[in-house]
Amino acid sequence: MTPEALARACADAMWADDPASKSLGMALEHVAPGAARLSMEVRADMVNGHGMCHGGFIFTLADSSFAFACNTYNERVVAQHCAVTFLRPARLGMRLTAVAAERTRAGRSGIYDVTVTAPDGSVIAEFRGHSRGLGQPFFQDLPA
Repeated sequence: MTPEALARACADAMWADDPASKSLGMALEHVAPGAARLSMEVRADMVNGHGMCHGGFIFTLADSSFAFACNTYNERVVAQHCAVTFLRPARLGMRLTAVAAERTRAGRSGIYDVTVTAPDGSVIAEFRGHSRGLGQPFFQDLPA
């Protein structure tokens, strides 16, 4: 199995068991080894008292993109630490895109950066996630 096919198989397995991302209307647009792109439209139930998308939803989109990027090597991986910096507000009806990219992996740990953008390409938020492998494969018959 190619690395790209393995990444897709891992993503498909995760997506099948991810009601949180699905219920928020996220779309898994791309996955590759160490990378993922998800998008989500800001709905009325995601807008806060300031008339902008609640930061928790932006964080969740970034976190989901991070999760799909770090779970591409046939090892189940979870977040160890995450941080987000909000730069611009997102508004009702905007389709946000979160692009995750692996920065480094060593042993059971990894670092991933995620950029969340608006439709015009402006950066809404920057997210950094630290991952921790669980030592459990998605597929028993394939190497981790």
